[in-house]
Amino acid sequence: MAFSVAVAGASGYAGGELLRILASHPELEVRTVTAHANAGERLLRVHPHLASYADLVLEPTTAEVLRGHDVVFLALPHGTSGAISAELGADTLVIDCGADHRLEREEDWAEYYGGDFFGTWAYGLPELELAGAAGKQRANLENVSRVAVPGCNVTAISLALAPALHRGLVQPTDLTAVLAVGPSGAGKKAAVSLLGSELIGSANPYAVTGGHRHNPEVRQNLRRAGGAEVSLAFTPVLVPMARGILATTTARLADGVDAAVLRAAYEESYGGERFVQLLPEDEWPRTGDVTGSNRASIGIGVDERAGRLVAVAAIDNLGKGTAGAAVQSANLALGLEESLGLPLDGVAP
Repeated sequence: MAFSVAVAGASGYAGGELLRILASHPELEVRTVTAHANAGERLLRVHPHLASYADLVLEPTTAEVLRGHDVVFLALPHGTSGAISAELGADTLVIDCGADHRLEREEDWAEYYGGDFFGTWAYGLPELELAGAAGKQRANLENVSRVAVPGCNVTAISLALAPALHRGLVQPTDLTAVLAVGPSGAGKKAAVSLLGSELIGSANPYAVTGGHRHNPEVRQNLRRAGGAEVSLAFTPVLVPMARGILATTTARLADGVDAAVLRAAYEESYGGERFVQLLPEDEWPRTGDVTGSNRASIGIGVDERAGRLVAVAAIDNLGKGTAGAAVQSANLALGLEESLGLPLDGVAP
């Protein structure tokens, strides 16, 4: 018998992508969808592309509506999922796609988000290598009832740099990341900076001086991977593509490290991973190749003149960056095959 599922915040981009993926999942059955401003409307009116959910109507987002399901996915604005999840029983698997339960340090939450701190849940990035002999994060997702899904920018940067930091192949105090980001990562909200007329034909940096809310989460992951504090210059840039992230990251090489050592490290880390693709030497990822998939595509090389690792990662911010990661984590928590229901192939053109 399939697990019953509710998706809160189903009217947004992340909620819609969750529903698209769940529509083909053989063990997860969506029975309830909720929203705030769109409550009472047919789901198909909000997401016309989700034809398989023609009979569903958006209900109000309350704990009462969400209770009684085996799995609840929360695709809610930051700062709102903490309170509602506290009203759901431990027998319900709750997957939070927001930031409320990602950070370990309360001071990081206070600095970048503010408001009540709701604690830390199991972190939903299975492929993240952990310092020492702790293995990968997927072991910490088995049989849990609460999961925090990573931020989309965080996933791209973390997967790009973690293998090198984990093995001490780069210096942790001189890291850079510049990301080309599609505006769907900001959610389905009205904002002048997200209008087509502002984006088309333009590339627009934002949160340039370290103020992006994903900054402490990236540092947290890289600290988990390498076992030491890191210093990171992280600059996101909005570009005119609806969805996708291309993260170009660099790090200063440790003494004696060359391209062959780095490639061996990344092959060791990702060679057995279904959803992380390490490209051959001198090949680099493109966001279009991972659109609609749960795959991260990574290319690595060495800038000999600068003495730096260059690692470029491409993900779909709504796929591997949010909804795909949520379903992948749910599979692990429920004891299902990790890849069940998740798309490996992208959509082209």
